[in-house]
This record gives sequence, C-alpha cells and structure tokens, in this order.
Amino acid sequence: MSAMSMQTLAMFALVAFAVGGVIWVFVYPIISGERHVELRQQNVTRADPVAARVATSRAPKARREQVEESIKELELRQKKAKNVPLQLRISQAGLNWSKRQFIIISAVVGAVLFVAGFVASGHLLIAAGLGFAGGFGIPRWLLSFLKIRREQKFLYNFPDAVDVIVRGVKAGLPLGDCLRIIANESPEPVRGEFKTIVEAQTVGILMGDACAKMYERMPLPEANFFGIVVAIQQRAGGNLSEALGNLSRVLRDRKKMKAKIQAMSMEAKASAVIIAALPFAVMILVYISSPNYIELLWTHATGRLMMACCAAWMSIGVFVMKKMINFDF
Repeated sequence: MSAMSMQTLAMFALVAFAVGGVIWVFVYPIISGERHVELRQQNVTRADPVAARVATSRAPKARREQVEESIKELELRQKKAKNVPLQLRISQAGLNWSKRQFIIISAVVGAVLFVAGFVASGHLLIAAGLGFAGGFGIPRWLLSFLKIRREQKFLYNFPDAVDVIVRGVKAGLPLGDCLRIIANESPEPVRGEFKTIVEAQTVGILMGDACAKMYERMPLPEANFFGIVVAIQQRAGGNLSEALGNLSRVLRDRKKMKAKIQAMSMEAKASAVIIAALPFAVMILVYISSPNYIELLWTHATGRLMMACCAAWMSIGVFVMKKMINFDF
C-alpha cells in the first residue's frame, strides 16, 4: 500500500471518528432519552413544584377574569337600579314609611288641597289641579328633596369612614371590625348604611355583595366605587388598605371639585335668580303705584291669556337657566 493511500485512510478515520463524536455528544442523548431524564430530575429536585409554577403563571389571568366578572355583575346591578320602585325611593329618602302609608298620606294631602281649592275658588277644574298636585306632585317632590339632602350628608362624612377602614386594616383589624366601628360611631346616614352592611353580613351575605348593595340604597358614584373595590378584593384578593386609600383620595378630590364648581357657579345662579324674580318684582311695584293699570291682566280675558303665555315663557326660561348652571361631573 502506498503512502498516499495510507494518508487517505488515516484522514478518513479521523473524520469518521470526529463525526461519531459529534453524533455521540449531541444526537445520542436525544435519541436515548437522557435529555428528558435530566430535565425530569431537575424538575424533581427544584424547590417549587410544577403545579405551583403553572398556578403562578395562570394567576394574573385568573385574577383579571375575576375582576372582569365582578365589574360585569356590578354593571348589571346598576342597570337594574335605574328602575327604582316606590318602596326603595322611600328608603333612599331616609323614611321608615311603608308603601301603603305613603299612598295614604298622598291621598290625604291631595284631598285636603282639593277641598281647599274648591272652597277658595269655587271652580272644579282648579280644585282638581290642586288635588292632583297634592296627591302626586308634592309627595314625590318631597321624596326627591329628602333623598338629595340625605345624599349630601352621606358624601360629607363618607371619606372619613373610608379613612377609618384604611387605618384599621393597616393596624391589623379585620374588615368586619372596621365596619362595626363606623356603624357605631359615624354620624347618620353613614352609620345607618354601614349598620345595614354589618347586619347583612351577620345573616350570611358575603361582604362584597353587602357592600355592593349599598349602591341600591344610596345611588351615588362614591358608594358604587366602594362596592366595586370591596367586591373585587374579596374575590380576587389584593392589598385592601392601598385600594381603599386610593379610593379615599379620589373621594376627597371629587368633594373638592364639587365645592369648586359650586363656588364658580354661584354667580350664574345669582344672576338666574335675579332674572327670574325681576318680572314679579316689577308687577308688585306697578301694582303698588297704579293698581288700576295692572288689574287688567287678571280682570280681562286678553290679560289672563297674556299672563298664561308669559308664565309659560318664564317657565321655559327658568328651566333653560337651570340646565345651564347645573354641572354634573
């Protein structure tokens, strides 16, 4: 065998040995399953199990789904709360009347005004108008007035109640104990609302559901925010003190914004009151100075028609000014 053939065989043997080594190092573990064995040994020897890692990877998604479900349920409750029954309106006004008592009182007021109008004017149509206003208008206006006044008192003290919960949770108190403190020491109507939450929790209703139901009795965005925060925390977990601390800052900022809007709109409100009262003031002054001149407005048919048209136009103007100076945020 020549020297050239020996070198060729030696080169071929070296190349074959190198290729075999590469295959042995990289390919054989995959074919024999040694790579899977090593991965399995590493998974077994780790401190955290595979199930814990899978749960951790799925935790943000599960929390996000729980938050979305809570918000959807609260939105459905808000839609249902728009159609408020009479009994709930009475409760929102802070009255302890039943529906039957309210209807009886409305009927009595309407009957009294009907009799008074008929005795004073002698016209059945005027008496019927007064009776209708007394039976349907005045009682419902009273409910709206009491409801607005109660909501303003609630908004004035509600941020302090949330701060009590934040400090109590940071100090280590359970949420239920913080709610009991508010139910015992806060002024009305905050005390009554939180007392209802504590009583609902006592009979077995979940804390999140009890807090969410406060929006039905107190239809305010602030109460809705509180119910959403507590309901999400109860279902998905999280730092309650931090969430309620942020809510308290939002409530106080909304309170400051509302006070600023009221202060800035006082000039427009004063102007609206002066413009609305000006025709009546002029009428009184003219009647004092020359009564015979202005008596034609209610003694003559054309004057009464003019007064009715003027009253309609004045009402339209007052409603327009009311819409212009009322700011919602």
